[in-house]
Amino acid sequence: MPFALVNARVLLAQGLCEGLAVNVADGRILSVTDDPLAGASIVDCDGDMLLPGFIDTQVNGGGGVLFNDRPAVETIATIAAAHRRFGTTGLLPTLISDSLDVVAAGIAAVDAAIEQGVPGILGIHIEGPFLSQARRGVHDGARLRTLDRAAIDLLTSARHGRTLVTLAPECVQPGDIAALVDAGVIVAAGHSDADYETVRRAIDEGLTGFTHLFNAMSPLTSRAPGMVGAALESGDVFAGLIVDGCHVHPAAARVALRAKGHERLMLVTDAMALTDAGVDRFLLQGREIARVGKRLVDADGTLAGSTLTMGQAVRNMVGQVGADFGQAVAMASASPAAFLGIGDRIGAIAPGLSADLVLMDDDWQIRRSWIMGSSEPAPH
Repeated sequence: MPFALVNARVLLAQGLCEGLAVNVADGRILSVTDDPLAGASIVDCDGDMLLPGFIDTQVNGGGGVLFNDRPAVETIATIAAAHRRFGTTGLLPTLISDSLDVVAAGIAAVDAAIEQGVPGILGIHIEGPFLSQARRGVHDGARLRTLDRAAIDLLTSARHGRTLVTLAPECVQPGDIAALVDAGVIVAAGHSDADYETVRRAIDEGLTGFTHLFNAMSPLTSRAPGMVGAALESGDVFAGLIVDGCHVHPAAARVALRAKGHERLMLVTDAMALTDAGVDRFLLQGREIARVGKRLVDADGTLAGSTLTMGQAVRNMVGQVGADFGQAVAMASASPAAFLGIGDRIGAIAPGLSADLVLMDDDWQIRRSWIMGSSEPAPH
């Protein structure tokens, strides 16, 4: 049945707008007009902000479970439900470096989740195991490997959704990135010690993203621009930012925003199992990870993802970094949608797009969300 969302401050390209009705039918936005659609049921938004739903391209876990531990539909559904409470209406369940058997199970699970209609699943992010030992971070060095023909065949095997692969450009052969891209895979660079020239060659082959900019990558210095320099210089390439106050200093985030603009920066959480779990530690491939203040670390103090939510990331981008509210929301919606090549389907409040929406109050709390027009109140 058609419904109309009224009495909201609707975030459009020109900013927050009042006095509008967002009319929805069959899971899509029909129109954004002055009046509700005739015959539509009315949903009163109580003056809260109506935003495009948040899209997170890097979600390792949530709700007490980790995708690597059990790559299954039930795990994916638990993770998606945990993050939906904080405004995420679309995500990529993310595997960190593991065996190819686990990668195969993850791809099969995401295919099945999409077939079964688990809300909000857009595809899969395979972060490793084709990474640099020098920049592996918390990834298990024993699980890293080279990218061979069998691995390329596996990475290009998903039947549904988008496949994002994070790799270290110096750890693959010339032509490997192009082969993945030609098969429809989105390739990002991360956990890499590649020099500037190697990164530029990867971009020429079709690499379009950088995973958690500044973290686990060769830095920008005066005579060696590194991966960070290549990322900041490349205007058409996207980059993710973990704006949790731990991974990236606000000044570094401001530099990235000025260099690339909000259109090419994406907020990501890199969330682990503890998000919305009510506990302070978990096991990551046999190693204990603990919450210490706002940080998740292993026994050596290495950062191990986060407990960040997309709603908090938007808030931090405004409060800590100084971004405009509309820019921050776009970094959580329109930018990742464009990166995934699905900006014609989701990522904004506009006629014809999926009714993936979030209702946020002035205290930054998520009050309600819609995925393809299906509503779920946030339990706060």
